[in-house]
Amino acid sequence: MNILLSRSPTGLDGVPAAETVLSHVDGERGELIIAGERVDDLARGCSFEGVTARLWSGGSGQAIGEAEVRAALGAGRQRAFARLPQLLAATPSLPIVDGLRAAIAALHAEGGLADEATIVGALPVITGALVRRSQGTSPVPPDATLGHAADTLAMIHGRRPDDREAAALDAYLVTVSDHGMNASTFATRVVASTKADLFAAVTAGYCALTGPLHGGAPEPVLEMLDAIGDASRIRPWIDAALSRGERLMGFGHRIYRVRDPRADVLKGAISRLAAGTDLPFAGEVEAYARDALRRAKPNRPLDTNVEFFTAILLDALKIPRQAFTPVFAVARAAGWTAHAREQQRTGRLLRPSSAYVGPMPKVGSDKPPVRTAQLRGSVLR
Repeated sequence: MNILLSRSPTGLDGVPAAETVLSHVDGERGELIIAGERVDDLARGCSFEGVTARLWSGGSGQAIGEAEVRAALGAGRQRAFARLPQLLAATPSLPIVDGLRAAIAALHAEGGLADEATIVGALPVITGALVRRSQGTSPVPPDATLGHAADTLAMIHGRRPDDREAAALDAYLVTVSDHGMNASTFATRVVASTKADLFAAVTAGYCALTGPLHGGAPEPVLEMLDAIGDASRIRPWIDAALSRGERLMGFGHRIYRVRDPRADVLKGAISRLAAGTDLPFAGEVEAYARDALRRAKPNRPLDTNVEFFTAILLDALKIPRQAFTPVFAVARAAGWTAHAREQQRTGRLLRPSSAYVGPMPKVGSDKPPVRTAQLRGSVLR
């Protein structure tokens, strides 16, 4: 019997993997703190460039100002556009999500300029180019005078967004810029801990994000709303889905035992965006789903998560569903790069142990015991 098995938490739940100044998630209280501020306060008073400055300052240990980040990201977008033919060389036959993965892997340091700005600046440029290619149109050059959110929308749609649209996407980018030790951030930190560069680390983070249990959930939320159709079908559709044991997309979270605090931030952003959204219908779906889940699973807290209102917000901004995960990455790249720098500063390789539950050699085996030196070497592999 392997006594370690009973002590090993499934999925590393509750096991601290690093000390960080970047973000904190309290699932019991429904609280998210990013760089010292609650997410709702941050989204009300800070731009994406501002939260990126805070995250990069924390990750690097050096003070970085918002104006400096704004200029660096504008220049980073322009450099990425100049390199688009090379970045997109491996993507012609790939869908948008996979094309971004290939293009991220093609990024590299450019002439001593900050790697963080090269990465975060490149993602909206590549995403915009991939979206427009899927529509049979040409990529739109970035405008370094625009904010990161406004320029992202301009490169996707081929027109300058109005102030409400830019503010709505900016609120989204701020809200999902970082979220504790989530799967993609952990993957990023593991690769960064090997002393691989930021480009390899962020590529790993994006690969983790593409999984349906992490960054791939907003699109199914819209599919669920499409299937429900109208207000008259909300109750029968949800009741039938729960009776079949199906999951309601946009509800429940691995960490939060109460409502995801990001949900209300995005709900407010949608309300301000107002015209052209499906918020009244979606609000009815949310209200009945929460009530039905409480009745169906009284001992399991399942409340609205960030994906529910992410789907509605991005759809209201007319971002194609296939680009939802890449736009998520546009925001989360700020957190990934900060976490990678913070991890590199520790100089410590992340190498968790495992609980072996396989067969053991028979007693009395004539094979010589493994030497200590061999065991020590195996820990590093």
